[in-house]
Amino acid sequence: MTLSAPRSFTLSDFDFELPPELIAQHPAAERSGSRLLDGSGALGVDRIFRELPQLLSPGDLLVFNDTKVIKARIFGEKATGGKLELLIERVLPNHQVVVHMKVSKKPLVGGKMLLAGGAQQGGFDAVLLGRWPDENGPLFHLQLSDEPHALMEKHGVVPLPPYIERPGGSGEHADSAEDAQRYQTVFARAPGAVAAPTAALHFDEALLAALEARGVQRASVTLHVGAGTFQPVKTENIAEHTMHSEWYEVPEATQQAIAACHARGGQVVAVGTTTVRTLESWALSGQTSGDTQIFITPGFEFKVVDRLITNFHLPKSTLMMLVSALAGYEHIMALYRHAIAHTYRFFSYGDAMLLTRSPPR
Repeated sequence: MTLSAPRSFTLSDFDFELPPELIAQHPAAERSGSRLLDGSGALGVDRIFRELPQLLSPGDLLVFNDTKVIKARIFGEKATGGKLELLIERVLPNHQVVVHMKVSKKPLVGGKMLLAGGAQQGGFDAVLLGRWPDENGPLFHLQLSDEPHALMEKHGVVPLPPYIERPGGSGEHADSAEDAQRYQTVFARAPGAVAAPTAALHFDEALLAALEARGVQRASVTLHVGAGTFQPVKTENIAEHTMHSEWYEVPEATQQAIAACHARGGQVVAVGTTTVRTLESWALSGQTSGDTQIFITPGFEFKVVDRLITNFHLPKSTLMMLVSALAGYEHIMALYRHAIAHTYRFFSYGDAMLLTRSPPR
């Protein structure tokens, strides 16, 4: 028997035509009332998300990302004039942060910024310490005048994805009371994300109770989703893409729950691609916490994850590559064609699908 060589993928392989009207601008009326495309079999089956318990087995383990979205978008101006917008990517010790900055002319090192009006007007101040992670880095290292999380909660707005439009555009009032509640999971615990782990947005307390009654167990990891999750892949040769870095942690209790699940013949069901990246980073490196730049593409050998609950992703994105690696490229593209034909809602506030890991080829 002659075995064919593994297929070599390029960026164009992960492209598809998405009607703009399928990009969800608001969440479903009820979290668990969104649609669920069951892609576990050869063909996709249309379901409602609250039907999930009947698609899982007693003894399976759902693993969630318990990160909490912070109000990381801050507006202000330079002390010398000129409006600016910050997106706080990471909180460091001693009231320091790492940020993305939108401004017409970047301030000099040592330059002062007046945020939310500045400290004299009820806001707060910041000083530019330099670039991050080094002098040529793409991000900026700031010293704030007070504790960052408290400042964000008081003065920040929810950093919605670029494809969600609000009446204020990207202005200071671009989010809403709906976003503050619904762009957050019901079990969010560890503040640090600038984007929600969106597959978990479909879970509400009633569904979690139904899953527990079914005998499905729960565990959590933490990965603070960064703005790099929206970073486009610009190289046709996907091997040339540099993956963004995000911090993760796999608690000891979760490690034990995963081992026990596999020992009893259960399946580990990752809720969201961020959970996949966390679990497989741990399996690959042996490190239970730290930064990860794992880039999962077809041909990747999964060590932990058996099934995945995930939303529908952007064309030509690293997330399209990840789901194709898990469930098989042809299968994923067929499911996406089904989803578009049946007007599923896409991206962060959209619908979801359930995938099963395809056997290695």
